[in-house]
Amino acid sequence: KKLLEGVVNTLTELNQNITSSMELMELARAENDQETLLALQADSDSYEKIIADLEFRRMFHNEMDPCNCFIDIQAGAGGTEACDWASMLFRQYLKYCERKGYKTEILEVSDGDVAGIKSATIKIDGEYGYGHLRSETGVHRLVRKSPFDSSGGRHTSFASIYVYPEIDDSIEIDVNPADIRTDTYRASGAGGQHVNTTDSAVMMTHIPTGVTVYCADERSQIKNRAKALTVMRSRLLKAKEDEEHAKYAAERKGQIGTGDRSERIRTYNYPQGRLTDHRIGLSLSLPSVIDGDLEDLIDGLQNFDYDARIQNLLKAQLEV
Repeated sequence: KKLLEGVVNTLTELNQNITSSMELMELARAENDQETLLALQADSDSYEKIIADLEFRRMFHNEMDPCNCFIDIQAGAGGTEACDWASMLFRQYLKYCERKGYKTEILEVSDGDVAGIKSATIKIDGEYGYGHLRSETGVHRLVRKSPFDSSGGRHTSFASIYVYPEIDDSIEIDVNPADIRTDTYRASGAGGQHVNTTDSAVMMTHIPTGVTVYCADERSQIKNRAKALTVMRSRLLKAKEDEEHAKYAAERKGQIGTGDRSERIRTYNYPQGRLTDHRIGLSLSLPSVIDGDLEDLIDGLQNFDYDARIQNLLKAQLEV
């Protein structure tokens, strides 16, 4: 709220300064006052810098936006088709990170019974990683002719995406060790390429909230425990933030879904070759987005979220 108030105050002051400069410019032109005109040009340059700063703050107004982040992918309703859809989203976000120059680390992948994946967790290391990807959280719906249906019928399937920031030790989040249950498993690689002879995979469960984290990317149980705890702290902080900001509808939509149809935020319609984000009504060509080109979507969602917050703040000020 303080950040938004600061933006509103800056815009008000900037508007006043620009109005005054325009009035002064008309007088300077009438009197051919070159010195004043040069000074006004310098003022104009400073205004451009202020506007550029406001644009950046508009895009990344969340306190946690500069952080690295995690993406959880979960297949929803749709069986094998949903698992294949989850694997397509998995690839989409890896391609997006490749485009951005972000470093990715796959913390967990659970293969589907026939094809695709049931779930996956990716850690993303890059400047403003969370700020760019936080709007991806929600249920993503796929409509297409299934390659797993010999009749060629059209199928609808769902997958849930959950994005949350990585937090460091400077951010306080209390996790009582007594509230954590840790189970270990014998990890195996995809297709049986590698089978561990020790119980290195780790599943942590936060008993009070039911938040569960699974990590199996390392052959060392100690390393997997450390990574799982980092992910757990980040998920608990995100859950706390969601609770504190529940009054904002956009952030309510940002909570993890169950894969239910009613919670969808976006539809990928292959027969029509179109993607539609239902939160802002934006439709785009499907192939480029599936290949990781998410910039237009992310920009549109950030603009919508910011504008809604500004309107809420202005409305609140008028009511005072």
